[in-house]
Amino acid sequence: MSAFAPDSLVLNRKLPLWYQVSQSLRASILGRSPDASLRLPTEEQLAAHYGVSVLTMRQALKELEEEGLISRHRRRGTFIEPGARRSAPRRLLGSIDAIVAQQSGERTTVLGHGPRPVPGELAEHFPDLPEVVAYRRLRRDAETGEPTNWAENAVRPEVAAAIGVADLERWPMTKVLRDAVGVRISRITDTVEARLADPETAELLQVPLLSPILHYTGVTYDEDGRVVDVARIRYRGDRFSFTVTVEAD
Repeated sequence: MSAFAPDSLVLNRKLPLWYQVSQSLRASILGRSPDASLRLPTEEQLAAHYGVSVLTMRQALKELEEEGLISRHRRRGTFIEPGARRSAPRRLLGSIDAIVAQQSGERTTVLGHGPRPVPGELAEHFPDLPEVVAYRRLRRDAETGEPTNWAENAVRPEVAAAIGVADLERWPMTKVLRDAVGVRISRITDTVEARLADPETAELLQVPLLSPILHYTGVTYDEDGRVVDVARIRYRGDRFSFTVTVEAD
């Protein structure tokens, strides 16, 4: 069994450190290899790895413990819960690493991809383009295999040319754009609204027609202010909730 190795993290000083660390560690836990140890490094080792204080690390671990991903035992250490659910409530708090973390820990199947005319509802985001490259993906709970959400991405053709489909089965689109393609992401604008499941969504997510779903739209901008990707994700309404935290200055 291999030792558990958390991912590295570039900290954003505008966001709470404990939150950034908890989200990075969450992504590492959910994306760990099957043979990885369930035992986490000590608080001191994790604090040194992330470059934060032990108190900050302790607060980050408390968040993961409350989420049910880890358990902490006096004198024995901290352990990943082997039966932890992958579909815990989402917390949205403006960092790219947080968005990547929200989408980790699920099995992804690419349903199809290819060029298509810019959909009318997305025309405002791609005023200079006649077509985009569309990607359709279905995500399932890594443990149960149950469908949790399905996504459509509309990507600028010159950006899509550098995307490997195999990468989309391993990583969220945001991570592919940033780390594999090299897009310098300046911001992502998120919108979440309640909708009713249309026939396609009901079939893919295995829910009744017209049942409640959460519809997420994420518009990704590069450093030049261009829209490079518009993601539209339909989440099962019975499996997800979203919490938005606003930090006072």
